Amino acid sequence: MNVGTISKPHERLAEMLSGEMAAVNTLIRTRMASEHAPRIPEVTAHLVEAGGKRLRPMLTLAAAQLFGYSGDHHVRLAATVEFIHTATLLHDDVVDESGQRRGRPTANLLWDNKSSVLVGDYLFSRSFQLMVETGSLRVLDILANASATIAEGEVLQMTAATDLGTDEGVYLQVVRGKTAALFSAATEVGGVIAGASEEQVKALFDYGDALGVAFQIADDLLDYQGDSAATGKNVGDDFRERKLTLPVIKAVAQATPEEHAFWERTIGRGRQEDGDLDHALALMNKYGTLEATRSDAFGWAAKAKSALRSLPDHEIRSLLGDLADYVVSRLN
Repeated sequence: MNVGTISKPHERLAEMLSGEMAAVNTLIRTRMASEHAPRIPEVTAHLVEAGGKRLRPMLTLAAAQLFGYSGDHHVRLAATVEFIHTATLLHDDVVDESGQRRGRPTANLLWDNKSSVLVGDYLFSRSFQLMVETGSLRVLDILANASATIAEGEVLQMTAATDLGTDEGVYLQVVRGKTAALFSAATEVGGVIAGASEEQVKALFDYGDALGVAFQIADDLLDYQGDSAATGKNVGDDFRERKLTLPVIKAVAQATPEEHAFWERTIGRGRQEDGDLDHALALMNKYGTLEATRSDAFGWAAKAKSALRSLPDHEIRSLLGDLADYVVSRLN
């Protein structure tokens, strides 16, 4: 296996775990089948096969392999993690009224909101069936908590997103819920199933948590600075959807009364006019909030890498470190 010719760490990880990822993909296809409701595999196949990186299930496999796990429960857990992720995407697109995901039309646009919500529910149910098959209450506890935290993060975001009183602490709570919770659970259960020590399981959790926060901050920054062809999103979508993300929160915190009135009109009340996005970007540049957000993302990536130090010296450990760098390299 020649992984040296592949440059991106998630691609090298995918190559190293290719046999196990094939087993995960087979299990996903098997479990998303439905004898009675053909709409279920139609909707899930559209999203599952849309070419996502499968980063979260790979983290579960990588954590298990890091500790030399030789069973097959990690495959079930990786599929579980992907099902939870896919279910939340289906629900998110309905909540956000999104029309595009990974550069393709969303399921709710191609079918309808009812199908997206109900198929998401089906995938959540399937994920719990898979967890139970591992026979580990600890694993069930971790993933059940993560599922609750994700839902909590989404509800918090819904109320905090247009409230100009939302500060960086609340933003971090939202991010930890909607993104980092599944990253940290994915790495944590891989270690648990492989018999890692408590200290090592905590390190895996810390790595996943910091990686998830870095990933989401980078994503939020790319909404204002990214290339829509590369990200599959239109620049300024978060602004148009009135989402208070970190670059805006930092600008609101330093705003003059006149600027605060602008943010209140565009984000708080959603009364947006032509030229508002450009003005918002000008304010973010005035206070250097895009650069400050970038610096925060790199700080979280560094935290993720430092969490790896107590884990076994292994090629996978160095790849996980490279992955933390890669998540923020999109910002260079």
